[in-house]
Amino acid sequence: MSHLLLLTKSTQSSVEVLPALALLPHHVRILPAEASALIDAPPSDAVLVDGRHDLAQVRSLTRVIRTTGIECPLLLVLTEGGLAVAAADWGMDDVIITTAGPAELEARLRLAIGRAAAATEGGDESHVISSSGLVVDDATYTAKLETRTLDLTFKEFELLKFLAQHPGRVFTRQQLLQEVWGYDYFGGTRTVDVHVRRLRAKLGPERETLIGTVRNVGYRFVATAVEPAEESVADTTSTDEVAEADASTGG
Repeated sequence: MSHLLLLTKSTQSSVEVLPALALLPHHVRILPAEASALIDAPPSDAVLVDGRHDLAQVRSLTRVIRTTGIECPLLLVLTEGGLAVAAADWGMDDVIITTAGPAELEARLRLAIGRAAAATEGGDESHVISSSGLVVDDATYTAKLETRTLDLTFKEFELLKFLAQHPGRVFTRQQLLQEVWGYDYFGGTRTVDVHVRRLRAKLGPERETLIGTVRNVGYRFVATAVEPAEESVADTTSTDEVAEADASTGG
């Protein structure tokens, strides 16, 4: 039997949120749908989040929970409609549809809990990128430079992570738009310049060269920090352009 935490705003029982739970022997404790509810919560084998309603708020909740560094799996309970919009960047380990039968629910819980246990026992650090004093943790959506935690927006984090995953490889602005912002993004490539400028500012003068410029091509991650070099004209983004990009990209 596993101990599960269910975060929900509903006053309903766990069985009404996920009916298959009634046919399984797991112990379920219901908590408010707030990340702070986990602070004093008892140890659990998995956390379930009720995602049947208000998907935008649910997405924010799962992302915040992931940044807390919880060690147990985070599973999102969704309706069939919710499956169409759920994405990997929400931070959950798996999704469970509300109409799932007991066999499917049991299998998903067992596999998720097993993966988490294997990662803990094996010291799996595949989600951590470490280079030149920079540590990017994809599991907790955090980035640290030496001992300093970088205050990054979601897109800044995704851009830094993508570049750090491919050290030395040069990407054009269009490629970065496709990989980080997605194929359905209609903004201009200047957005990439704005985010690179911000990242360099947050990295600081001693480490801003971790993101290198290849003139007339694009950007790359430089594994070993070098002395600051002259940047291309495309990198001299004005404050007004940064503000304009803010309005169009939402950070």
